[in-house]
Amino acid sequence: MPEALERGLARYFTPAQLEKIQKTRVFLAGCGGLGSNVAYLLVRSGFRKLTLVDFDTVDASNLNRQFFFPPQLGKPKVEAAAEIYRLLNPKVEITALQTRVTAENACALAKDADLLVEALDEAEAKAAFVSAALGLGKPVICAAGIAGFGNTDALVTRRFGRRVYVVGDGKSDTASTPPFAPRVMVAAAKQADLVLQLTLEGEQNDV
Repeated sequence: MPEALERGLARYFTPAQLEKIQKTRVFLAGCGGLGSNVAYLLVRSGFRKLTLVDFDTVDASNLNRQFFFPPQLGKPKVEAAAEIYRLLNPKVEITALQTRVTAENACALAKDADLLVEALDEAEAKAAFVSAALGLGKPVICAAGIAGFGNTDALVTRRFGRRVYVVGDGKSDTASTPPFAPRVMVAAAKQADLVLQLTLEGEQNDV
């Protein structure tokens, strides 16, 4: 008997589409405001094979925008996230790595993935990850400029070169403007939607 989520998804995807989604391996660098929500949306969309990488633990300051709950305070983010996703679909295959993604280990950690999602906090870490990940020759979906509130229409997707996609306004910075749930989750939804699009349609001339 298929799990409840997958029974429901069978109403919206063809068997071939669902099989493609279930076989696609997604790597998420970061499991905070972006990563935890991107992964949640991907599980809801039928993705089963996720690698979550984050060195941090769940803090009270995370609860305003990250997909965690008060009973999970103090737990490693990757483990807390995996708990929630398995409730939604027990068939998910999650590799949870509590470590920091660096330019030195990015390729080794992500080498088996089909699609890479950059969901890191610091600009330097983002740039280092993308630079290293490009060597794998796979799509990299990033975010830049998602802080504050208002004007969510400014959160757009830009494509750089053949395989780098960046979601955000390209301006707002969490170092000077607090991150709030609505804008963060809009960006996360756009990243997850792009993962779904690339999985089902492949890379196109336009996003």
